[in-house]
Order: sequence, then structure tokens, then C-alpha cells
Amino acid sequence: MAEPRKKSPRAPSMALDEALDRAMKAYDKERLRPASTDEIAQHIGYNSANNGAALSALASLRYYGLLERPRDGVLAVSRDVEAFRFASSEELRRAFMLRFLRTPPLFAELLDAHPAGLPVESELNAELLQRGFLPAAATALAEVLQRSVDFARYFDAPEPAERTEAPEADAGSAPHPPQREPQPEPQPEHQAAGDTPLHDRIPIRLPGGRRAWLEIPPVFYEADKARIKAQIDLLLTEDGDGA
Repeated sequence: MAEPRKKSPRAPSMALDEALDRAMKAYDKERLRPASTDEIAQHIGYNSANNGAALSALASLRYYGLLERPRDGVLAVSRDVEAFRFASSEELRRAFMLRFLRTPPLFAELLDAHPAGLPVESELNAELLQRGFLPAAATALAEVLQRSVDFARYFDAPEPAERTEAPEADAGSAPHPPQREPQPEPQPEHQAAGDTPLHDRIPIRLPGGRRAWLEIPPVFYEADKARIKAQIDLLLTEDGDGA
């Protein structure tokens, strides 16, 4: 009995820039409304979903988190795509791109394994072969990953992994992310009417009529929240030790 044909692990077959372009075409037609798999396939350039190329493209968009599947046979453009489209600044758009890039688990693993930059093509191919990819698939995926990394400018930042959390899209609010532009320096607490604050200052009441303040930048990631909480927990621990 013949052995079953070996398949490569799951990963996007198209680069992020092309996947985003196709997701935008689907968004133009349906916005966030669920539609049949065939309709979404047609929106992104195929006659139907009943062929390998269309299924591969749809799978790639799902791997990046650009499409969701509410139920069998139905797809919908994700809210992150809508938020990316209406992002108020290039910094916000890049934050979403970094999130999309790291959504495929394999891509996140490879990027974490090479924080200073992807290895040369031959080394990356060898690593993909060790992960179970067939030779042709390894070569194609290495090109897809490199093109996606270049598109998102992943390694432009000193610490790219900390920049992957894009603002959360609130299902009950307008699709646009906050309309404040990030600036390097905070403004004073009191500002003239009509001015846009660069940082939100949140008061925290303390015993004895005292107050502490938290200054929250306009671009605030999930990783930032965790870091602030950890710092507060550390202060409380030190205070308890002193007591």
C-alpha cells in the first residue's frame, strides 16, 4: 500500500502585501458582512472557491488574520482590516501590519528565532526543510516571508516584537482607531479648548488627599499594559517588604 503523500506544514502561500490588497477588495464589496466562500473568492479575483489557487489564497488571508470564518462555508473580512484601512497615521498602520505578519504561528516562531534579521536564503530554506517543508515549498515560503518582512519593515525597529500589538478594534464603536497623532513630547495637563492631548493623564486617588497620575500615550499596546501592571506589582511588593 502506497504511503500517503507528504504535505508541508500550513503557512501563507502569498506575501502580506498581496494578501492585504486582496482583503481590501473583499472589504470594498462586503465591508464586514459575512458572505459565502464563493463570493469572497470572486471578490479577490477568482471565479469561485472550487479550485486550488482560490483555496490557497483564501487560506493565506485567514492565516494572516485578514479573513474570519463565522461558520462553515462563510467568510468575513476581519475588523483589524477595517481598522488598518482607516488608521489615522503611518505608525498605526505599521502596528497593524506587524500584527498581521506575526499572526501565522510559523512566522512568529521564525521571527522570534531570528530577532536580528532573517538568515540568508540557503539557511532559511534548510531550517524550513527541518520543519517538514518539501524543497519547493520551502523555497517559495522563504520568498513569501522575506517579502512580507520587507513590506512591514519588521526589522526597522530596535525591538520589533514589542511593536506588534495594534490597538484593539472595539465592536461597539466606530471603525476608525483613535484620531490622535503620536508626538515625542507630552503637553501640559491643561490645554486650550480644541487642542488634542498628546497623552491621557489618568488621576488615581490615594489616602490622605493625595493623588498619583498615569500618563498614557496615544499609541498604547497590550504589552505596555502588562509592563505597567508588572511595575505597579513590584512597587507594592517593595512597600510590603518595607512594612
